[in-house]
Amino acid sequence: MKRTPLYECHVEAGARLVEFAGWEMPVQYSGVIEEHRAVRTAAGLFDVSHMGEVKVHGPGAEAFLQGLTPNDVSKLAVGRAHYSGILTEQGTYLDDLLIYRLGAEDFLVVVNASNADTDFGWIAAHAGEGVSVEDHSSRYALLALQGPKALGILAPHASIDLAPIRYYGFAHGELWGTPVLFSRTGYTGEDGFELYLAPADAPEIWRRLLEVGGPVGLVPTGLGARDTLRLEAAMALYGHEIDSLTSPWEAGLDWVVKLDKGDFLGRAALVAQKERGITRHLVGFEVVGRGIARQGHAVMLDGRPVGSVTSGTFSPTFEKALGMAYVPPELAALGSRLDIDVRGKLVEAKVVPTPFYRRAR
Repeated sequence: MKRTPLYECHVEAGARLVEFAGWEMPVQYSGVIEEHRAVRTAAGLFDVSHMGEVKVHGPGAEAFLQGLTPNDVSKLAVGRAHYSGILTEQGTYLDDLLIYRLGAEDFLVVVNASNADTDFGWIAAHAGEGVSVEDHSSRYALLALQGPKALGILAPHASIDLAPIRYYGFAHGELWGTPVLFSRTGYTGEDGFELYLAPADAPEIWRRLLEVGGPVGLVPTGLGARDTLRLEAAMALYGHEIDSLTSPWEAGLDWVVKLDKGDFLGRAALVAQKERGITRHLVGFEVVGRGIARQGHAVMLDGRPVGSVTSGTFSPTFEKALGMAYVPPELAALGSRLDIDVRGKLVEAKVVPTPFYRRAR
């Protein structure tokens, strides 16, 4: 298994380490519920250095990404990022990703760890003349500082004013003299920053953040809480809510698809699917009865499976079982009753609005 530059820091902190996408990663330190609640009330520090980074630049970079992804790259100003995806010709997901505009024809594409090699190969294979595609994953460590106290922890030690950076904005600066790209993004539903920096600098920055943030509640946080936090925020996870069989329409991600921008990979299939209508919808649910629905559990109707759970957990914030599932249109309305097969027992749930959690602004 591969290890991030912060492996020794995780061992020092007593992390429970597991295999994830070929990496040895911390799933928890003090416990998933405790870490989850720290992020909601104070702050959590995550190691997400396993993510992949692809540099795309050259005189044809914007046009290339415009044709490769469904969101409108031409609308990105320098210093802004957006959420998008790589789609197949069938309009389904190869992966979801973030695109950062570093310059006029200079972009950083951040992809999921589980798909990093595939994504780089796909992007490179589709690049034409005037476009350079380079795998920069080994050049970055990536820390995520998330929670309502994240700005207060970072700001006194940064060389730039972080407060004016808007959501999905970023800026270059220094943290304790170390070069950092500060990105106001995250995967928890909370305010916070993701910090891109050189791998050799990551351990010192990790330790110093925990040192200054510990007195106000900052804790190291693992993949377990990362998953419960993103689920409460109803954020899609590749391999769960989206995959090679799923389109943005089905996943409720139609807001990333800009059909009016011109042609892009998968556009024709998406237009056709939109015209004929989708046969399943991603919905949020809460369990009414006892039990926790997990990924792969079937949604039942009249004794037969008609859908499936994509993610499910016990919510530390709401202290109830929540999840997301694909269901047919007739079961997608708010308040609809769902019967979920949890290890051979039917558990009642109901469709509720998403996101389950929305932070106070």
